Amino acid sequence: MKLGSSMRRRRGSSGSPGGGGRRGGNDRGWWPGLGGLVPSGGRGRLLLLAVVALLTGSGGGYLYATQVVFPADEVQVANFRTVPDLRGMALDEARTALDDMELAYGEVDSIQHPEATESRIVGQTPLPGQLGVPGGTVDVTISLGPERRPVPDVTRLIASRALTVLETTGFAVQVDSTESDAPAGRVVETDPAAGEEVVLPSEIRVTVSLGPPLVELPDLVGMQEVRARQILDSLGLEVGEVEAQFRFGFNQGEVLGQLPEAGTEVPQGSVVRLEVGRRGFMRNPQDGT
Repeated sequence: MKLGSSMRRRRGSSGSPGGGGRRGGNDRGWWPGLGGLVPSGGRGRLLLLAVVALLTGSGGGYLYATQVVFPADEVQVANFRTVPDLRGMALDEARTALDDMELAYGEVDSIQHPEATESRIVGQTPLPGQLGVPGGTVDVTISLGPERRPVPDVTRLIASRALTVLETTGFAVQVDSTESDAPAGRVVETDPAAGEEVVLPSEIRVTVSLGPPLVELPDLVGMQEVRARQILDSLGLEVGEVEAQFRFGFNQGEVLGQLPEAGTEVPQGSVVRLEVGRRGFMRNPQDGT
């Protein structure tokens, strides 16, 4: 036997990958699978089939649960409407504007308003420009017009008390003054007059008495009593007690003194006392006796 032929026979039967002999029955191949390679034998095929079955079952279960057992609500896309500005409109005008936008009235409230015309809309909810769904409602507030109140009677009250009554009633007050027979500081009239119904807020003019007009006493000394009486009467003054001063000269019937003195300011209706010269007995200058 030759040594070379013996070595070739051994090398040919070694089963190495580089040799020419075929592989034995225990050699295994590899199949591409999920996450890498899986063995190509029976156990590898079972593993691959198990993974596929798991994925298929999970997907089918999810679809069954979401579409059959717990179906999602259908999403409806609303066609929103822009809420119109109803302020200043009458109710009929506002109803037409809402109908055009497929909206309707909700609640209708009312308030006193110092400027808005009666029955006109002064407020709304939702506000103008906001969005609403078709068929939605809009609440509105209408004006009852300005509030009206009668002027309270504050005549004959002192000024401070009258101002308190008028201001707490809701009126603005302007004070004027005048001379009158009423005591100083008393209200003599209001404009508008007491009892007249006016809109709030309104201004009431209150006239307060300064008291009777003051009169400056003229100098009556040296005048005849008759003339002095005429002057005092024309000034709205009264002659009070006349004191006789006996004279034997040319002063009979003349005013010799007066009280208050000349230049004093006194209210109309005040009483003035006179001293008149007499000739031994009283004479009445009115009838000449």
